[in-house]
Amino acid sequence: MKPGRLKGGLAAGLLLLALGALLPAGALAQGAGPVPIPTISIGLDQTDDPGRIATVINILFLMTVLTLAPSILILMTSFVRIIVVLNFLKQGLGTQNSPPNQVVVSLALFLTFFLMMPVWRDIEARAFKPFMANEITQTVALERALVPVREFMFLQTREKDLALFMNLTGEARPLNKEEVPTMSLVPAFVISELKTAFTIGFLLYIPFVVIDMVVASVLLSMGMMMLPPVMVSLPFKLMLFVLVDGWNLITGSIIRSFGDVARVVAGAG
Repeated sequence: MKPGRLKGGLAAGLLLLALGALLPAGALAQGAGPVPIPTISIGLDQTDDPGRIATVINILFLMTVLTLAPSILILMTSFVRIIVVLNFLKQGLGTQNSPPNQVVVSLALFLTFFLMMPVWRDIEARAFKPFMANEITQTVALERALVPVREFMFLQTREKDLALFMNLTGEARPLNKEEVPTMSLVPAFVISELKTAFTIGFLLYIPFVVIDMVVASVLLSMGMMMLPPVMVSLPFKLMLFVLVDGWNLITGSIIRSFGDVARVVAGAG
């Protein structure tokens, strides 16, 4: 027998064995017809049970929250400031792909979890646990969960930015924090975080720019105008960053720039 036919026969035999394992034993023994395959159908049916409607609405609400979860994490937490500062650091060092973007984003995420932990613990205590114990409704749970998050955003938001969005929406001047709508607080918090991040990025750039200027001046005085200064200054930047323990210094400065996050819990209480 030729090798090609032998391989073809083995392949056909294995295929039949696989089909036989998938089919029910009774169908093979009795020579039944095609095995029914389950299908999934979506439709609009009428019902007199309000519980079924409530379940469908809860599922749709959960899917909506899961879809918006990345935006909530980015726009209502410390993630914006951290990721912008880390990107400024990469650009100041001149290392395009080191560390990789995945590492930078992962570090920003874990620093966000670390900074927001007091806020999330307060949310769990005052909203999540009572809701899971059926002590409060879903609406009340959302209102309670927003309180510590709003307090955190208020601590980091400038009054000038908040006034800008209040004026754009035509809202009256609020008498207290409770009267400030969340839809105006979130964009004000984001642009405040961006300004703070750009300020930190400017301060990070200064020592690296000084090194670039010194290296460029030395190369120009030596007549080595064809040699790119960035190529020579990069090792000195890395050496300076390692000698001052840059990652420890930058991470500590970012965390301290948010102040005492534990005050959020006390303020929300």
